[in-house]
Amino acid sequence: MPARIWLIGGTTESVQLASALDNAGLPGVITVLAASAQTLYPQALGLTICTGALTDHTWQTFCRDHQISAILDASHPYATEISKLAMQASTQLRIPYLRFERFSEADDRVTQNPWVVKVDTISQLVNGQYLEGQRVLLTLGSKWLSLFQEYQSTSTLFARILPRAQAFQAADDAGFSCDRIIALRPPISFDLEKALWQQWQISVVVTKASGQPGGEDIKRRVAQALGVTLIIIKRPILPYPHQTSDIEAAVQFCQAALHQKPV
Repeated sequence: MPARIWLIGGTTESVQLASALDNAGLPGVITVLAASAQTLYPQALGLTICTGALTDHTWQTFCRDHQISAILDASHPYATEISKLAMQASTQLRIPYLRFERFSEADDRVTQNPWVVKVDTISQLVNGQYLEGQRVLLTLGSKWLSLFQEYQSTSTLFARILPRAQAFQAADDAGFSCDRIIALRPPISFDLEKALWQQWQISVVVTKASGQPGGEDIKRRVAQALGVTLIIIKRPILPYPHQTSDIEAAVQFCQAALHQKPV
């Protein structure tokens, strides 16, 4: 088996990277958490796709079985555990690691918006006074909904989640009634986003610094158009040894790691 690139996937960027690696003739294996994420990738893709979570007990076997010689981390910016594990693997196996991350509008100091409020962590938001008495739309995903359960009695909360059974269960467990849940898969257009906020008379929207693929730019525009407060939770800060947002640079990194000449 030839040496391979480990592409940590599940994001829009990872799909673009997978196609770029395939076009360059670079062998690789993509890891995704959920089986449904496999549908993101073209069926004709020459890279292997593996599903399920890697742990401290399984990553070494994974890297050995797939002859991993470099790691290209295109995981979600908030999926910090897999990034930490990948950096650990890089250090212990002495193989190169590159973090690929989408650009975030929240990092752009040029485009300021008076309706945007930035908080460092979700704990800062939950423990602050940002949501009291507001009509709040949470667009953080189902994983975090339980943290807002106490606000069900002091605010009017709505949740946008992915159309998955687990997501509905998490919303139900957090106290969201069916009339306060909407299941939509991004991307969501400006017009639909605006109509949804107007329909529910939203005064505050909570989101992550997800970049353009996560609809951050559209949320900013809608917030400005409607005068709605947009609270953006900043990305976690990790000590990535190397990082890029350029696909060509990522491919060149992989070629160098496998000692292959550019095609």
